[in-house]
Amino acid sequence: MKFKILRDKNSVPDVVKIHIQTFKGFFLTFLGEGFLNQLYSGFLEHKNSNILVAVDEDNNVIGFLAYSENMSEFYKFLIKSRLVKFAWYSLIAFFRNPCIAFRLLRAFLYSKSAERAEKYVELSSIGILPERKKQGTGTGLIKTLITMIDSSEFEYIKLETDKYNNDSVNAFYLNCGFELDNSYNTAEGRAMNEYKLYLKEL
Repeated sequence: MKFKILRDKNSVPDVVKIHIQTFKGFFLTFLGEGFLNQLYSGFLEHKNSNILVAVDEDNNVIGFLAYSENMSEFYKFLIKSRLVKFAWYSLIAFFRNPCIAFRLLRAFLYSKSAERAEKYVELSSIGILPERKKQGTGTGLIKTLITMIDSSEFEYIKLETDKYNNDSVNAFYLNCGFELDNSYNTAEGRAMNEYKLYLKEL
């Protein structure tokens, strides 16, 4: 197993498939493959964002980690460069379930809530093929990300995950060195945990 930055946009569909298998029933998955393809292609195109992948001996993608060094600017970039496509896929999802309208609006306004006074790296999503879990893939991706970040420039790595019915994932991040920094409820009442890994403490 090897870890590397994804350079080939032709591998984005592999990332999308892993996302769908990892996040069954989640909001972004509900928005569909087309939406996810645009999102993860954006990570490759934005100058301060990228995707790390884990590949097997045949160079098949078995896991990924999407991150950004400026999440606020990343979302602004997505809206500027892909607004029409995102709007199209969002409209399709809206017709399937009109109740998602408010959540869609919040997603497009996320750039403001991602702003912080300090510089940090956002771990946006991480996914592993179900059959390759518990083999060190996720830990390897996070360790690779840590080695790539300049701790003199960035203070910490941040991520968010569900607070409840998510014990194994919360335990995984704690085992990787993250600290629980905050817990909050979204506008929809979803309880979330916010974790940070302070780079200067490593």
